[in-house]
Amino acid sequence: MEKELAVLLSKLQGIAQTGNEYAKDPYDLERYEELRQITGQLVKLFYANVPDEQLAIYLSEDDGYATPKVDIRAVIFDQQNRLLLVQEKSDSHWALPGGWADIGYSPMEIAEKETFEEAGIQVKGDRLIAVRDKAKHNYPPALIYTYKFFISCLFVNGELETGLETSDVRFFSKKEIQTLPLSKERNTLEDLEMLFEDHASPNRKVMCD
Repeated sequence: MEKELAVLLSKLQGIAQTGNEYAKDPYDLERYEELRQITGQLVKLFYANVPDEQLAIYLSEDDGYATPKVDIRAVIFDQQNRLLLVQEKSDSHWALPGGWADIGYSPMEIAEKETFEEAGIQVKGDRLIAVRDKAKHNYPPALIYTYKFFISCLFVNGELETGLETSDVRFFSKKEIQTLPLSKERNTLEDLEMLFEDHASPNRKVMCD
């Protein structure tokens, strides 16, 4: 129920944002702005712990036609078929290197950049593994509608080391990931098991919702 509510609120926010961009009639513009404000009130009602500054960003940071945000995750295996994960300082849980897509960088370049910043090694983006609609999988409810890109990367050089946002960096086997506390906003056990299966498959196809 909570996930469905988050999706509905995202849709309301998107309607208001898109309406503000394309409406010409002053009356329509007023109604769309009112819809944006009502959406903010609903968010505060159902998510009382959302800080005011975060709510302001959610309602007003973007403009133009509303589209999903893109979260890029880098997938790196070592020669022992272990998967690279970083421990996030924000929650002390484990995740694939990655983050929001930045303007001016391609998806492959984001995967490379985030891996260097969070894990200290240089990698080369190789191929797209999967695109997942976050709302259609077992992630925690989120107000920001998100597509997740999982990109396979090949090791180039460097030594593992932590970055500004990470407190540990390691490779893990498929068995070891079963007991890890995962940063589920970023990746779930289902995601990681999918990546191990993809890595072991000779007939790799892009998975897309």
